[in-house]
Amino acid sequence: MTLKIRPIETGDKREWVPLWRDYLVFYETSVPDAVQDTTFARLTSPEHPAQNGLLAVQDGQAAGLVHFIYHPHNWRIEPVCYLQDLYVAPEARGCGAGRALIEAVYARADRDGCPSVYWTTQDFNTTARRLYDRIGTLTPFIKYTR
Repeated sequence: MTLKIRPIETGDKREWVPLWRDYLVFYETSVPDAVQDTTFARLTSPEHPAQNGLLAVQDGQAAGLVHFIYHPHNWRIEPVCYLQDLYVAPEARGCGAGRALIEAVYARADRDGCPSVYWTTQDFNTTARRLYDRIGTLTPFIKYTR
């Protein structure tokens, strides 16, 4: 088994869409096709350098994705990195793809002068949280939305 982490490219849409949709299903949500198409376009466009995406490719097949966004922060001089979406296909779980995707975001953020990386998950996501507890620090913050 070979695992490679690489940037999402414009030709990856056919492989990216099923992973993206399965990720949304996991969180019991969906987005209109226009949002999906715009998200993919931004992730692959040099005109949107704050939005980024990586694919985990296992034995030549897309097995996972991660999307991350750089943004300013009022408590830091440098930007921070929000790891917004992370998904590994069920058949690829347990091979290290999730960890490799997060570590690739850490490396990119460091390279880009952005040492702070954060993300959220739902409390019921116990499998992923076991990984997160090993490679991140749980904070006491509670998220609210409008």
